Amino acid sequence: MNGRMTVGGTKLIAPNLQFVPYTNEYGGKHFHLVAEEVVQSVTPDVSIRAWGYNGTTPGPVILVNEGDRVQISVSNHLAETTSIHWHGLIVPDQVDGVPGIGAGVSISPGETYTYEFLVRQAGTYMYHAHAIDAKQEMMGLGGMFIAVPRHGLTADREYLLLLQEWSVQTGDGMTKTGMSMPVGREHPSNSSPNVYGIDPMSMDFNYFTMNGKAFPATAPLRVRSGESVRFRLANLSMDSHPMHLHGHFFRVVAADGMMITDKLYKNTINVAPGETWDVEFVANNPGIWAFHCHKPHHATNDHSADTGGMFTVLRYMN
Repeated sequence: MNGRMTVGGTKLIAPNLQFVPYTNEYGGKHFHLVAEEVVQSVTPDVSIRAWGYNGTTPGPVILVNEGDRVQISVSNHLAETTSIHWHGLIVPDQVDGVPGIGAGVSISPGETYTYEFLVRQAGTYMYHAHAIDAKQEMMGLGGMFIAVPRHGLTADREYLLLLQEWSVQTGDGMTKTGMSMPVGREHPSNSSPNVYGIDPMSMDFNYFTMNGKAFPATAPLRVRSGESVRFRLANLSMDSHPMHLHGHFFRVVAADGMMITDKLYKNTINVAPGETWDVEFVANNPGIWAFHCHKPHHATNDHSADTGGMFTVLRYMN
């Protein structure tokens, strides 16, 4: 399951995720998010009982154009109040989604609230809960928000990747719980026989994911020789993640949605908590290449010796 959109001549791909559909209403684009409990398959053998939007964590990607007026209705199917903060976007304070300081409303259980604002920027951004955020973010309430610039996109292919980490309660003192999806949100392909709880307040993380999946469940990043490729990287976890690409160097082209005109070339980019980075490279070295977090424990599952976690492969197509 890879969400795919084509903008101009550019293919936008959200591995293991989807894009939020929208309707044209009241002079703008209207999106709908549902905050709810989800069972997220992290690996073929491990699923977690988390919180997310529209059935997954991270939630589906919101894709807009610079200059769009958007309405985003958020329905709260959780047992506690929630809100959404539009991370990095310049919006009026009444829709900033931080009710603890008076900047926006709290959405009570069973209620729906519609955020409305003008997208003034272009770039890579995020959305995430900001009510009881120490708990709700780490339960999985977040997603990517991509604003296409007025002049269009330049790469042939773009991959959208959001980084998260989890304290999955797999220890001897914890029991597995078989749990079906909430009624109306059944995703048989998105669950495994072993479902575990997570502790959002723990600092002991043992699973590290890209778009909600840990290797070997991460989707390969497929490219064709000669293409220009952009990775949009976003971090909603507690730790920084130095993301390293084998066999290639890339140019750093944007930070937190803002273009970088200096020519800075690297093969590893450290994505700190709350940051987004855009990097571009030319697919000029055919083969199968690793792309992963360079903190060794972050490329494992449950601290095993086998490769896992924030790890995938760049795979050339014929």
